[in-house]
Amino acid sequence: MHRPREGALTSIFDTHGWVHHNAFVGKRVKRTYNLDSTIVQRVRELAGEYGVARSQDAVVELAVERLYAQMRDREEADRWAMAAQDSDFRAEAGEIAFEMRDGEAWPS
Repeated sequence: MHRPREGALTSIFDTHGWVHHNAFVGKRVKRTYNLDSTIVQRVRELAGEYGVARSQDAVVELAVERLYAQMRDREEADRWAMAAQDSDFRAEAGEIAFEMRDGEAWPS
């Protein structure tokens, strides 16, 4: 059996100088979606003609983030509406408002 001598290259490719840093690479996942051709065209227009985002992927990311924020805001509004119906919550909120009735105590 042939053994390479101490310190000799064991590969025809010398990769010791190759350094790979991926700290700045985002965690992206390639996905394929089956979209209506009208939607695909709109994404292209938003990225290309309107310059809404730097790429078609960025247009989709922006749209999803906005929709997600809308849903989160709707859920929060629903929770506040439910809290407004809760007599214990209303009583506690009234106590806090009474304690904070002085303009110096209430943040402006």
